Amino acid sequence: MISPRDFGRVVVLYGGESAEREVSLKSGAAVLGALERSGVDVIGYDPADGGLVGLEALAPDRVFIALHGRGGEDGTLQGALELLRIPYTGSGVLASALGMDKRLTKQVWQSVGLPTPESLMLEQDADWDDVIARLGLPLIVKPVHEGSTLGIGIVDSREALVAAYRDAVRYDARVMAERFIAGEEYTVSLLNETVLPAIRVEVPGGFYDYDAKYVSNDTLYHLPCGLEAHEEAELGELCRQAFEAIGGEGWGRVDVMRDGDGRFWLIEVNTSPGMTDHSLVPQAAAHAGIDFDTLVCRILAATLTNGRT
Repeated sequence: MISPRDFGRVVVLYGGESAEREVSLKSGAAVLGALERSGVDVIGYDPADGGLVGLEALAPDRVFIALHGRGGEDGTLQGALELLRIPYTGSGVLASALGMDKRLTKQVWQSVGLPTPESLMLEQDADWDDVIARLGLPLIVKPVHEGSTLGIGIVDSREALVAAYRDAVRYDARVMAERFIAGEEYTVSLLNETVLPAIRVEVPGGFYDYDAKYVSNDTLYHLPCGLEAHEEAELGELCRQAFEAIGGEGWGRVDVMRDGDGRFWLIEVNTSPGMTDHSLVPQAAAHAGIDFDTLVCRILAATLTNGRT
């Protein structure tokens, strides 16, 4: 049995300077509260206040990463922590970097035969008509290195495509277009060796954007997800393979669409998912009988065995 003392001093990293800062502050506060209730010697730290120097001054034995987006989820922080020889939660450097890059993630999935919608990189002088001819309409425009659906747009015309690109490029210099999959949206969370129950996400407005994720109370999360047992098992195995393909470790979440023919399509992976009161990993864990405090401790416990010392 693991004792809270086994963790030593834990620092929860949250906030940061990415576009997902506000979500990260909520995630970090929830994680901090869970560890305090569990009797762990824990302190919260916002790297926007003092960077790595401030973190070192706290002398952590290990770190719980509750940062989202660039600078916390993209491998840069993970690399710094490895240089500092501080164990941390979640995926390592390579998997974090890949998971943050939607285009490279898709290329890895395609290389091992996993289903993901076709995509194209966009540039300011792109041949917009060719993009539409190759991907069809509607299609989705996404910043390559952004999360929480920031900068994402669904477009159904050439004019809307150009406008969506101009909006997305405000978030990231690299922007991609992706074939739109019409159908049901699912998300599958992974906790160490466990595939948690799938959630079907239903948004009255039809698009699971930032407000639907973190603000609105109208978004519906179906647990159980409504799939037949063999279908949910198929989905879970697909997501496990997708997470493993990028080298994911510890915990994460994979988002999937199911088209009208019943085929699942991998959309993206999250290596540092949200832990807010609207977040999906805690919901899936609760359905599996894992309360929030236990979930947080299990994520942290992986730092005792993942070899990052």
